[in-house]
Amino acid sequence: MGSGMWSTDVYDAADRYRRATGKSAFAYSDSGARKVHSALDPHGATRESRDSAEHPQSTAIAVLFDVTGSMGHVPRTLQTKLPQLLGLLLRQGYARDPQIMFGAIGDATCDRVPLQVGQFESDNRMDDDLGRIVLEGGGGGQMTESYELAMYFMARRTVTDCWDKRGRRGYLFIIGDELAYPQVDRRQVSRLIGDDLGEDVPLRQIVDEVTRRWDTYYLLPAGSHYAGNAKVLDFWRGLLGQNAVVLDDLDAVCETIALTVGLGEQAVDLDQGLADLKRAGSTATGTVSKALARLGRGARDQVHALPAPSTPPTPGGVTRL
Repeated sequence: MGSGMWSTDVYDAADRYRRATGKSAFAYSDSGARKVHSALDPHGATRESRDSAEHPQSTAIAVLFDVTGSMGHVPRTLQTKLPQLLGLLLRQGYARDPQIMFGAIGDATCDRVPLQVGQFESDNRMDDDLGRIVLEGGGGGQMTESYELAMYFMARRTVTDCWDKRGRRGYLFIIGDELAYPQVDRRQVSRLIGDDLGEDVPLRQIVDEVTRRWDTYYLLPAGSHYAGNAKVLDFWRGLLGQNAVVLDDLDAVCETIALTVGLGEQAVDLDQGLADLKRAGSTATGTVSKALARLGRGARDQVHALPAPSTPPTPGGVTRL
């Protein structure tokens, strides 16, 4: 996947049509859909970001968001800001040939649609994939969602030429506000993805796997149910270090993603990126500056193993890593 070119004109025309006809950008979900759209079904699927004559240096970018509870408004906000995201990546040259995949995360212990994954796209089909996401709004109510299942898919069910051909990691952004489960449940993997595992996969192992090929970030936005919760932030910083990022304003998510990619590709430094945001008319410079101040400026090609747990797992509870 990943052919074609993004067009803001096409996006604007589709937006005008929806406004004129009263249709939703998330028509599939808003029509009452309660099962995963066939285009986003992870069962038996592999998602590929490939080079082509049109895009010879593809850069894989995946954005997966929690759609449970208070997080259900995140994709709606992101959809309205797609032009800003693509404008920064393309016009400002933050990434060569970006190919973006959108997906959604729920709770595999209770939700009907706990995992949805689109295709890597370079053109307006990424907007189509957003519109196919079921905004279930469920969740289990126990401060855990199935982020580990999404990381399993990204680690074992994606293929990217930026890694296979150039040894460059793609970018994975998970937007959420809760903890992951302590292991990837083999029964959930079989039911939802179609892989047969002999045993459950510990969370630390799947994080090691996914961060080997994906520069992985967890974004914790304001306005979510557990925003500002120290337990959630400590959990993700224990897993991802400085790549667990707090956002004071949900509206800054697209700018944060774009500038993070620009920093990772060494196409821009933080001050230059903030200046780009101001020139583009963004009001998110303060939020983005604060959110990304923790990120280092080291070479992103180096892949580091996570440190060993300092404490043993707690039986029956969430493993602190």
